[in-house]
Amino acid sequence: MRDEEPAAQRQQRPEDEPGTGVVTAFGRQLKLLRVRAGLERAEFGKRLGYSADTVASIEQGRRIPQARFIEKADEVLGAGGVLTALKEEVGRAQYPAFFRDAARLEADAHELSLYAVQAIPGLLQTEEYTRALLAMRRPLLDEDTIEQRVSARLSRQETFARWPAPLVSFVIEEAVLRKPFGGAAVLRGVLENVLMVGHRRNVEVQVMPNDQEDNAGVDGPFTLITPKKGEQIAYLEVQGRSILVADRDEVRYISARYGIIRSQALTPRESLGFVEKVLGEL
Repeated sequence: MRDEEPAAQRQQRPEDEPGTGVVTAFGRQLKLLRVRAGLERAEFGKRLGYSADTVASIEQGRRIPQARFIEKADEVLGAGGVLTALKEEVGRAQYPAFFRDAARLEADAHELSLYAVQAIPGLLQTEEYTRALLAMRRPLLDEDTIEQRVSARLSRQETFARWPAPLVSFVIEEAVLRKPFGGAAVLRGVLENVLMVGHRRNVEVQVMPNDQEDNAGVDGPFTLITPKKGEQIAYLEVQGRSILVADRDEVRYISARYGIIRSQALTPRESLGFVEKVLGEL
């Protein structure tokens, strides 16, 4: 986050282009260390399990390296932590610019509450479902960007493996469960994943049925993020733009709205049964 801008007022800029910022700095540092070690790209890549072309793309700032690449490169080059020190910043760069602050907060959250009206939330998506969504984006995303974002989105699901486990609540509109993004097989896979994650002790999934006459969520989707320390924050996103809302009164209203939405939705037990029903209809 930029310290000079209030979080409640900050609207994210258009997505950064490849080849800028920390990714470029990392690439230059990597090349400097590789050359100093006397390794050609092909040999260096072989030691890491990557092609010379991949190494070149990373060094030129055209490709964002994954954490395992950074850790192995630091080890092979004897960098003494110079490269791994950049791992967190480079990791954030894999997300679209408008989501980076939210991704940082989500990764350290004590509690997450999500209301979904357009697609299955990223924390519940499968690789195939995510790829299908990204392939439908307009203007079109190039293949490298799609693969990068698929990897980034799936890596967010490591939040379920953290301990102490965060409390995570989802309310998903029924219509979302029936949208066949990517085809019936892809939808079936993501619904099975919703069921699997929904049975975790720290996760509650609720469905808002189409025939529910009262729905406090008419203003659209949102996420509530409760950090381990500090005040609760709301995250709002639309059309590639986002806002992190920190104003206490506004966040309190959104939080109250989420409570009403939950009360209007099916219970967690009813919801998992509903998802099974939808699966059976595919």
